Formats: sequence, C-alpha cells, structure tokens
Amino acid sequence: MKKLALLTAGLLAAAGSVFGADNPYLGNWALTIPGGGAGWLGVTQEKGYLDASLLWGGGSVVPVASVFVDDGKLYVTRTHEVPRKNAEGKVVRTQIWTEAIVGQLASDGTLSLVTMEGKENGEGLSRESFTGKRIPAVPPAPDLSQVKFGETIELFNGKDLDGWQLTDPKAVSGWSVKDGILVNNPVQTEGKDHINYGNLRTVKEFEDFNLKLEFRLATNGNSGVYLRGIYEVQVADTYGKPLDSHNMGGVYSRITPSVNAEKPAGEWQTYDITLVDRHVTVVLNGVKIIDNQPILGCTGGALWSDEFRPGPIYVQGDHTGIEYRNFVIKPVVK
Repeated sequence: MKKLALLTAGLLAAAGSVFGADNPYLGNWALTIPGGGAGWLGVTQEKGYLDASLLWGGGSVVPVASVFVDDGKLYVTRTHEVPRKNAEGKVVRTQIWTEAIVGQLASDGTLSLVTMEGKENGEGLSRESFTGKRIPAVPPAPDLSQVKFGETIELFNGKDLDGWQLTDPKAVSGWSVKDGILVNNPVQTEGKDHINYGNLRTVKEFEDFNLKLEFRLATNGNSGVYLRGIYEVQVADTYGKPLDSHNMGGVYSRITPSVNAEKPAGEWQTYDITLVDRHVTVVLNGVKIIDNQPILGCTGGALWSDEFRPGPIYVQGDHTGIEYRNFVIKPVVK
C-alpha cells in the first residue's frame, strides 16, 4: 500500500504539467488490454484541463478518476471499491483502491502502456503491460443515398446452425433451432455453479452493410447484436424506461436513441441497421431511432478493438433467453 500511495501522490503532484493543444495523447485509442481483450481510451482537451474516458473489456465507457501528462508520458488513474471484512465476514469498511496506467508513445506511433495496482492484501504491486493504437478521426457522415449494396445474403437458414459458431469454443452452447427460430436457452440451476453460456457469431465476416433481423424477448430479457463483432446494438426488455444508451436500440454506452420505439416483451420486433464508414443508422420497428451517427470506438464485449478489419455478426447468449429469425445482410459494394 505504501508503494501505491507514494505512486499516486507523485502522479497527482505532476498534474500541472500538461501539453495543451499539441498534446500527442489527445484523441481516441484502440487498446488491446492484458489478456487480449478489447478496450478503448478517449483523451480530450477541455477548458483548462484534460479529461478521459475508458472502456476496459466488458461493460460501459466510463470517466477516469484523473488524467494528465508529465515528462512526455500519459498518466491515467481509475478507482474501485474494495470491501474489508472482519473475522465474522461482516463488511466493516470500504477502501477506495487506485489503479495507475502509464503510457508512452513509441517511435512507430504505438502507445505502450503499463497498468499498476497495489495487491488487495497490501503486499506488493502488480504490473501488466499492454498496447494501444491511435484511431483515425471519424470521417464525415456518408451520403447513404449514394451507397451501393450487394445481393442479400441469408445468414440464418431457419433449419440449423450452419454458418454459425460460438465466439468462445470453451463456452457452453444454449443455442438451437426450433420451428424456424434461432433460440437461446441458457438454463442455470439454483445452488449449482454458474454455467458460462456462449455468444453466437457468423462464420462469415463483413465490413460495411445493411442488416435486417427479427427478435423476441421475454420479460427482463437481455441480449445484443454486434456489428462487425465490435459494436453492440442493445437488445433488452426496457419497455417504458427513459431513453438511455444502455436500453433497447442504443449502441451500448455510446449512442442514445432519439425516440423509444420498443414494443413490450413477448412481441416480435424488427431491426434495420446500416453501418457505413463508422456511422450507424438504426431503425427499430420501422422507426428511425439513430440517424447516421458516428461511433467513436468499440463497445463492451467486442471481439477486438480494431475498427478497420472485417468482422462477424454476433448475438449475445450469455445473459438470458432470446429468439431471433430472418437474419439477412446486404454488404456494401465498393
């Protein structure tokens, strides 16, 4: 703990040394985090200070605790709570634990990073190295009236799982085909170990496209459709709830729909989604709820953080049951 306290104090003392507009760390960074997962870091110059947001594998894009530059290096801190228990197992206090991430640009433009955090038992400091790559600025919104789409490809044949596979071969599959419907049934048994059910992806990979599909959720159902394996369009039973990027139709933790066009659980619903030049248009149940909006980076659960490689369509199966049908895609013809 002493090492971590000294490190944190040193970082905060350095906070006044910021480059300004010529800061080479400003912008968006695609991260390959420890363990190989996908992450994202966005650094912005606000009025008189730096700010940053971070995506670390799964979950949401969240603001960091602090960010600053000193002696040519980028410093980012984030915090989380650590409950402390007594001998009887009762939580007696909660400590705020700090993780420090230090990055430096390499000569080839790669961002070399190290994450450092005191071990929760107070004995020593853990370190892990990872890398980042600058994401080029999002181009202007494309004129979709000028985009040419190819022939329709049927992704789901309504008979079997031909053309689909788990994103993680080690996971348990809850997927099957019943009466022409792609069904996920992730059964858990109370009192037994949690079963890790898998997400399902297309074998084929795509770049830009128009995707159409139908889905049906049960009450409190939760799934998602990933475009190119990196951008999740939320599928969840949030009927009647306020607009939010985490609710139905949102690009998860990135883009909030402009209107709520969701139907109640138990009804079939439709998506018509267009992805072109890192801009997305989402039509839910015939209503345009996201109109050609830019996506700044991958979302939680992405297969990788590289936004310029082809990727699959994948659907979440690790949360609750879900039904899909009539998956068709039209790739953009260049």
